[in-house]
Amino acid sequence: MSNKIPIGFLLFATIFLVAALAGNFNQDFDITWGDGRAKILSNGQLLTLSLDKTSGSGFRSKNEYLFGKIDMQLKLVAGNSAGTVTAYYLSSLGSTHDEIDFEFLGNLSGDPYILHTNVFTQGKGNREQQFYLWFDPTKDFHTYSILWNPQSIIFSVDGTPIREFKNLESKGVSFPKNQAMRIYSSLWNADDWATRGGLVKTDWTKAPFTASYRNFNAQACTWTSSGSSCSSNNSPPWFGQSLDSTGQERIHWVQKNYMIYNYCTDTKRFSQGLPLECKLA
Repeated sequence: MSNKIPIGFLLFATIFLVAALAGNFNQDFDITWGDGRAKILSNGQLLTLSLDKTSGSGFRSKNEYLFGKIDMQLKLVAGNSAGTVTAYYLSSLGSTHDEIDFEFLGNLSGDPYILHTNVFTQGKGNREQQFYLWFDPTKDFHTYSILWNPQSIIFSVDGTPIREFKNLESKGVSFPKNQAMRIYSSLWNADDWATRGGLVKTDWTKAPFTASYRNFNAQACTWTSSGSSCSSNNSPPWFGQSLDSTGQERIHWVQKNYMIYNYCTDTKRFSQGLPLECKLA
């Protein structure tokens, strides 16, 4: 008897696995604003946000998380998206909140999107790094991931790491580790700053603008009033994950070729001295 597995079975198994891992927007998220401009479609497998001159729209996760690996596929506003911002981030609440940000800054047709990242700890941000992407993020869905564990925060695009924020608490740099966060996303008008510092305004004749989401997956520790769903005796693999040598090479490639702003090199902005984590890097 042959021990080969039929290709058809492998294909079926792969499809089943992907479907099992993909989240359901009806089960995992609440639409929080937009007066009907946010829609959950295809039996919970697709979510769209839209923006017109009256309002944008947004949603948030039902669960709060304290550490996790969060994946979401997005297809961004196509065409002339100048003035628009699509935000996808983790955040707690309050004046001393923690936050981990992806923001996609729209641009004129033919000009590249800017991927804006930031990390807030205890209400303090100002840790921006910005990138161009090596593909057109409006043509198809691409996966944007946040790995957040006690060692570091790693931002990735289609599995390629683009940024790492390490836990340097022992050196005096605060790190998000005590506040549970929800996932938020919104599409909104920010033409006072988003495109070329606000010089290019939103062209409302192109509205409505639409961004699409699918294949949400959270391998994460959910947080409730009872505490974390993760046990210290049974930590998931991502809990101790860090960049290996290949990951370090890939992040260097991205930052060498596609990074357009790094707060850690902005000596004009930080004329009194760069932030501590920049000096320790």
